[in-house]
Amino acid sequence: CRCSDILIMNLLEVLFILYSKPEKALGKIAKKYKLTVSSAESCTGGMVSSLLTDISGSSEYITENIVTYSNNAKNKYLKVKTETLEQYGAVSEQTAKEMARGLIEQTDADYTVTTTGIAGPTGGSKEKPVGLMYIGLANKKYSGIIKVILPKYLPRVIMKKVFRSEEHTSELQSLA
Repeated sequence: CRCSDILIMNLLEVLFILYSKPEKALGKIAKKYKLTVSSAESCTGGMVSSLLTDISGSSEYITENIVTYSNNAKNKYLKVKTETLEQYGAVSEQTAKEMARGLIEQTDADYTVTTTGIAGPTGGSKEKPVGLMYIGLANKKYSGIIKVILPKYLPRVIMKKVFRSEEHTSELQSLA
């Protein structure tokens, strides 16, 4: 018997907020319930894909992982609307949500994980500082966004590694 979609979405959100190695927990859930997972990344440049595929047996549940660094790639591969990118920017809740939903549509995976943010050291603003990242999570019915804010003084390479650890500040914003 499969868990309900809402239960699994809530579980995934909790994993990414509290669990120091969410990729391992995600792998266990995916294997147990025979779910598929895809990822799309911007600011993390393939790190999430690497973490997910470093787990032994991940080929049982990983379907596709892509890096969509430019706005053009987000539009082309994930169907993020040009209007969304123009109005809210690449680093926004709206874009992260559209990335997660678009990846579901493009890959037909059961669940998707996406990232967009500003890893720095340049590119930040008062409204969107260096260290701001959004993690998008979606399934075929629901999507959620986790907002992550890292200290701007961290070097870019460290910021990319630390963004998913328990040492950061997170705010969960579930979006229906």
